[in-house]
Amino acid sequence: MDGFQTKTPKRPNLDYPHGDVRPELAEAIQVAPGIEWVSMPLPFSLKFINLWLIDDGDSWTIVDTGMPLKETRDAWKALLDARVTPEKPLKRVMVTHMHPDHVGCAGWLCYKYGAELWMSRLEYTTCRMLVSDTGREAPQAGIDFYRRAGWNDAQIDNYKERFGGFGRGVSQMPDSFRRLADGDTLQMAGQTWQVIMGNGHSPEHSCLYCPALNVVISGDQLLPRISSNVSVHPTEPEADPLLDWMMSCEKLLAHLPDDVLVLPAHNEPFRGAHARLRHLIDGHETALSRLKGRMQKGPLTVMDTFTSLFGRAIKADEVGMASGEAIAHLNCMIHRGEVVRIAGEDGVDRYALA
Repeated sequence: MDGFQTKTPKRPNLDYPHGDVRPELAEAIQVAPGIEWVSMPLPFSLKFINLWLIDDGDSWTIVDTGMPLKETRDAWKALLDARVTPEKPLKRVMVTHMHPDHVGCAGWLCYKYGAELWMSRLEYTTCRMLVSDTGREAPQAGIDFYRRAGWNDAQIDNYKERFGGFGRGVSQMPDSFRRLADGDTLQMAGQTWQVIMGNGHSPEHSCLYCPALNVVISGDQLLPRISSNVSVHPTEPEADPLLDWMMSCEKLLAHLPDDVLVLPAHNEPFRGAHARLRHLIDGHETALSRLKGRMQKGPLTVMDTFTSLFGRAIKADEVGMASGEAIAHLNCMIHRGEVVRIAGEDGVDRYALA
């Protein structure tokens, strides 16, 4: 750590109505009328994802699906075989966004049970685009992007080896979908729900809010204990997703009551949305302030920013996400007119105060 002279905001105290209890595999816990909480395993550090099984009276809806692992498919079969009948089918599979832990089993569920896929247009098309990269060689634009970030040869080789792997984490996508758009209303669990779009973590992330139940299914847009990754990618190197993310947090502050029950994709259901949203915004602003403080001592490369942003050593398998998030903060500062990017003679960009 570099001293963190700008103090990191204190994590707010949140209310967890279910404590640290979570559903066992192939079991469900009711968290609100008509809404069951399902938990599926993940093969990485988060370990679990929360998914939601909705009783629509004459049919069922699933919100988010898990990764296409055998144990996940087996658990879905057990859960749905006990509920789905010809008279009460699985009608809809809704996906908050296109990351594999959310969309991974969507196609399999849709094809197996004859359900319709519902998700936002940008999430659907981006998912299809990334799946189409399967088997391709890493593009030169991506190699150049990470060279400018200061990656070494071994890190570039790892990028080349891993490129195109997205499709391996997603079952075959349906060839059509029904669009979720910001401001839409829909019927679910016998109530009216509103679609609230967020940006920054993914292109067009759907949150589903029910005023009557005072419940929001937040996906990765609002999590209680971790901050969702906000990254710049080689496909849009000048993007400013951090501004998008913070504006989305402000949008949720305006739309959601403070005592709403938040059903997040990771960790446990909680209340205290306003304090958590403000903490997320303040945390990024604090990180930006720390970067400016570091730059008073001289220009930084992307890799130089890690201690200021994350306060710990970054593991080899985290360098990609850490670089994307670091560039997101640096691009935000460029867009604010606070920082300039300087192309180095060694091919590595430096960032300096404007």
